[in-house]
Amino acid sequence: MFSVTLGSTFASALPLMPHSTANSAPLPMLTIMEKTVLPIVQGGMGVGISAHRLAGTVASENAVGTIASIDLRHHHPDLIEATRRKKDREENKAAIWQANLVALDREIKKAREIAKGRGLIAVNVMRAVSQYKEYVRQSCESGADAIVMGAGLPLDLPDLVADFPRIALFPILSDVRGVALLLKKWMRKKRLPEAIVIEHPAYAGGHLGAMKQEEVNDSRFDFQTVIPGILEVFRDMGLEAEKIPLIPAGGIHSHKQVRELFALGASAVQLGTAFAVSEEGDAAPAFKQILLSATEETVVEFMSCAGLPARAVRTPWLEKYLAREKMLMKAAETKSHQCTLAWDCLLSCGLRDANPKYGQFCIDQQLSAAVLGDVQRGLFFRGKSRVPFGRASRPARELIHYLLTGEMPKL
Repeated sequence: MFSVTLGSTFASALPLMPHSTANSAPLPMLTIMEKTVLPIVQGGMGVGISAHRLAGTVASENAVGTIASIDLRHHHPDLIEATRRKKDREENKAAIWQANLVALDREIKKAREIAKGRGLIAVNVMRAVSQYKEYVRQSCESGADAIVMGAGLPLDLPDLVADFPRIALFPILSDVRGVALLLKKWMRKKRLPEAIVIEHPAYAGGHLGAMKQEEVNDSRFDFQTVIPGILEVFRDMGLEAEKIPLIPAGGIHSHKQVRELFALGASAVQLGTAFAVSEEGDAAPAFKQILLSATEETVVEFMSCAGLPARAVRTPWLEKYLAREKMLMKAAETKSHQCTLAWDCLLSCGLRDANPKYGQFCIDQQLSAAVLGDVQRGLFFRGKSRVPFGRASRPARELIHYLLTGEMPKL
């Protein structure tokens, strides 16, 4: 039976740089396209975990709030009703694609209403989803300030926003080599990123920036290696480092870590799980409770159906899946499936495409169950490290204040 221990914390987290001391001086602000904001970025979390309420609230504090673009119709009952299963699969797919663009438009506009012109509203678009081009264009048309893209090398992102020169681009990468490759490709298109998110696969939640599960803990992903390495790449390419802020993500949960990362050369930090469990998080209370009460032993790594390693809480559904994973992957060698939901959300899907090296489940079904708080059927992505306030769900404002100042609220 699945169980968690309330109030538990993780014994270890992102290692700090040695020989550092706390500095009471204010952290420098983050400037993106001439707009100055707090150096705190709320990571994008789907399906529907970070929607308009969370992103808008974070932006209203003059930080960067991020909407996860994938399958936002689950926050809109009328769009769910409009996409009830139809007999014709192509008709079903077209209805879901259209509904998700409508949902994304609504979420961006609602977030902007909450933000009231403060901060930035970003949209996270996974490169691995089939509809990524449409999501990018809709984000631009609906008034997003930035596009954040990972889950694959976003080499074509500058082309997708060619008609929208005022939208900021934040690619997500994990190692020096990937950053160097992206910069070379983008420079040929005469475009540079406005910032680069550096995700540490050993600590982040959700899909991880490593191609194989055994590579997740490779030292080449350590911030102490990646951040100085990227700064050296900037110098070799003749780029001014201060014009491309580096934003480390994964395992960050304390003001001291933020200071350490800035000392390395970071310009901001990104957090996901800590914002997901905040009072303004868009998921159901049961979702937040699962994340808050997880232990180091119940957060596990496995291969996603998108072909990337992933990290989540070991819940009843994941427990059953992992027990059958090898058998299901073996069976995939000889048996393919049609898309479970008839809309082909991923460019490459282990279950649909019968790829025995990928996970064999429908990720949209499991993530959409999680956002509703369905403990029995949901897949609950979570970072590996502890969250700043233990088992307490606190306002996003308090999290931002603590990260910037080190001052803990009264819990």
